[in-house]
Amino acid sequence: MRLDELIKSNKATIVDVRTRDEFRGGNVVGSVNIPLNEIPQRIEEFKAMNQPIVLCCLSGGRSGQATMYLMQQGFEDVHNGGSWMDVNFYKNN
Repeated sequence: MRLDELIKSNKATIVDVRTRDEFRGGNVVGSVNIPLNEIPQRIEEFKAMNQPIVLCCLSGGRSGQATMYLMQQGFEDVHNGGSWMDVNFYKNN
């Protein structure tokens, strides 16, 4: 399934890895905010999430790092959604 279809299906958990302040400035409705630097301490939260997981940030860099880290931790169904604005577009169109 393509990323846009995955997001539109509402079957993925969307995790925004930007800072709390960035998240408060705008986000995808229904997304969860777990800043990139907190991911190692919050890995159990990821394990409890419905998969697939789509990660997003401002441009795709931090969400790419988070995707790679989670894959190294054994997560298989994680995807870099890139910019939160792109994910928001896919979700609403």
